[in-house]
Amino acid sequence: MPKKIFIQGAIPPEKISDSIAKHQSKTEIGGHSIFLGQIRADEVDGKAVTAIEYTAYEEMAEKEIDKIREEAFEKFDLTCAHIYHSLGKIQAGELCFFVFTSSAHRKAAREANQFLVDEIKERVPIFGKEIFEDETHQWKVNR
Repeated sequence: MPKKIFIQGAIPPEKISDSIAKHQSKTEIGGHSIFLGQIRADEVDGKAVTAIEYTAYEEMAEKEIDKIREEAFEKFDLTCAHIYHSLGKIQAGELCFFVFTSSAHRKAAREANQFLVDEIKERVPIFGKEIFEDETHQWKVNR
């Protein structure tokens, strides 16, 4: 069964620190890599983005992320990999995507983290609607 990766609202900093703290007892780990996606206050057509509202086909998205996670374990010598993504309205400056990889050596953790982030962005049905300062909105185009 795929792991639950979606969190309603922004990813709280405590989630990140708790994840790190839980790994202190795993003495076979020598390196961690963390990616944190944060909402940018981009300017699009002269309007500032104030938030992004994320939606997803959760079951489909979790199955695809599970596949990508398994691919990462096949390609890289990982100890563990944790993935979380926000759903709902996330304000500019808040965290929306958290990928945390661990391995005996730093290179595998870094390379796996990059692989996971890139593949999730490319393959997983997660949709973002940019909300502008004037309350208008549009579907996000990755820039």
